[in-house]
Amino acid sequence: MSKTFNSFNPSTGEVVGRYPIMTPKEVASVVEQAREASDGWVKLGFSGRKKTLLAWSTYIINNVEQIAQLISLETGKPLSDSRLEVSNTVNHIGWAARHAEEIMRTSHRAPGALMANMSATVERSPLGVVGVIGPWNYPIFTPMGSIAYALAAGNTVVFKPSEYTPGVGMWINESFNAIAPFAGIFTTITGLGETGNALCTSAINKLSFTGSTRTAKLVAAACATQMTPVVLECGGKDPVIVAADAHIDRAVDATIWSAMANAGQSCIGAERVYVDEKVADIFIEKSIALASTLTAAAPGEGNYGASTMPSQIGVISSHIKAAIKDGGRFAYGSMKSIQEPFVQPVILVDVPESSAAVREETFGPIIIINRVKSMKEAIELSNNSRYGLGANIWSKRQGKKIASQLHCGMVAINSTFSFAAISSVPFGGVKDSGYGRIHGPEGLLEYTYARTVVRTRINLPLKILSFKRTAGTDRLIVRASKFLKGRLG
Repeated sequence: MSKTFNSFNPSTGEVVGRYPIMTPKEVASVVEQAREASDGWVKLGFSGRKKTLLAWSTYIINNVEQIAQLISLETGKPLSDSRLEVSNTVNHIGWAARHAEEIMRTSHRAPGALMANMSATVERSPLGVVGVIGPWNYPIFTPMGSIAYALAAGNTVVFKPSEYTPGVGMWINESFNAIAPFAGIFTTITGLGETGNALCTSAINKLSFTGSTRTAKLVAAACATQMTPVVLECGGKDPVIVAADAHIDRAVDATIWSAMANAGQSCIGAERVYVDEKVADIFIEKSIALASTLTAAAPGEGNYGASTMPSQIGVISSHIKAAIKDGGRFAYGSMKSIQEPFVQPVILVDVPESSAAVREETFGPIIIINRVKSMKEAIELSNNSRYGLGANIWSKRQGKKIASQLHCGMVAINSTFSFAAISSVPFGGVKDSGYGRIHGPEGLLEYTYARTVVRTRINLPLKILSFKRTAGTDRLIVRASKFLKGRLG
């Protein structure tokens, strides 16, 4: 009999489901089934896959209440937030399904003057079987950024959800197989770290992982043993830059929501704010006023819910203590704001940049607001981080100029989280926030490989790629290269 593990309601600690811990042998079997289904999925063609994926998106949105309830139960987030997550998920599935063919279309390349007798094309082909390891904070939206795009590109997928949200992962599996043309195209496996490691070292062709930087390094190392390429979407310490010409009310509303929504458990959530000293007082005053209206409680009772992963409470507590010890101070809240499993809003100000509270990802409903003398200083401090995922800028006139100087994968100007909801743009980071991209054309191409095909159209009398090449031909090639230097290519 297989070993099992439980999933829990983080608000109450009650067991909500029991799931098998799949062994490496069982994982290998699932991957093999996905491999066997791969040819059939490819043969359906773009139109067949599009039809299947659009049917899937319809099924999900038609059952939005069912899956939203399950998300809320396993993560502790409000039902409204769960519905929003599902809605965004459906949009990404539809976009990937509708655009895969045009993005993967064979492209014709100029062969250059010296190879003018050749035709040159680049084809895009699916990799085969893609493994996906998903997170618990957005248990349907985030993994679907890999799952839907990999499927649309013609791959089959094996998905391991977080051990904190296995029920959501199984629901995704059941929903797909309710409309799937045959078995093996998409399969969910459940388990703990050993099961995830087994997926990394199995016969998959690529792995897409979302989670902490620490775990990402272990995942990449495991995949490297099989030369399996990876997409890593890791954590962030996302900055918010507030210029003197910002619309303060909008900036406060978006920043506090970004920091506190989903109990602060968002990799692209605001964690540190650099606000121009000219408007810092009013920004902090309005932030305190808004935070004071928010409550962490069970779904249906609070503005946001519990910390889904119990151990995160310790990280949040340690960062608050570090901020105060290092010279920061509470603008709102206190150590009493930690009421496990809930954390009430905390606003910290004047926290030194050297503090762990500024340097490390907190992943809780905590925001640090520091004053700056100029936008140059704000940019320098924003970039002075080992993370580089997202950023938010609030300015009526300087947004684009500031954005171009930030070392991160995504920037929202006078908005927040918007880049995650727009299906046509890539999502991902740099530095310790990972590499590779999901969403958009780049997200589709992540799950393909390029195949170059060149063909002789006209046979030339010159023998270039031959042991019959003459000294005269050598001189001609050198003279032509000196003149052309890549022209006409």
